[in-house]
Amino acid sequence: MAVEAVILVGLPAAGKTTFYQQRFAATHVHVSKDLWPKSADKAMRQARELNANLSAGRSVVVDNTNPTAADRALVIAAAREHGARVIGYYFAAEPGEAIGRNRGREGKARVPNVAIFTTAKRMVLPARSEGFDELYEVRIAGDGGFEVKPL
Repeated sequence: MAVEAVILVGLPAAGKTTFYQQRFAATHVHVSKDLWPKSADKAMRQARELNANLSAGRSVVVDNTNPTAADRALVIAAAREHGARVIGYYFAAEPGEAIGRNRGREGKARVPNVAIFTTAKRMVLPARSEGFDELYEVRIAGDGGFEVKPL
């Protein structure tokens, strides 16, 4: 199997981490700035983790909001440098939906509502032209599962 760099794109509380746990936890390393709350430079730490895993031939999932093409470009460049396939999943959630799910979170998992609105304002729909080999849209289904379709 080819090495993959999967980039999750979406608002806080859009379902990204649950999607990772259900679809990729057994096969891909979880790379998320949320895993290093005390890190002084989370972007640098993410770059280190990404490069270390890809150079060792391990597939990764980058689980952050990744709202802009510039945010995603750093991951795509690292993936290309290591010959990895780049697959994107855009979580199509409105701010109201994310706020509702966020209310159900406990402790540090809950983010301030302003974080959801701020990310929504910055969100740019990912495009194949950014360097994705595959790109999908994800919605949370009525049964709590995920509906995935090509974007």
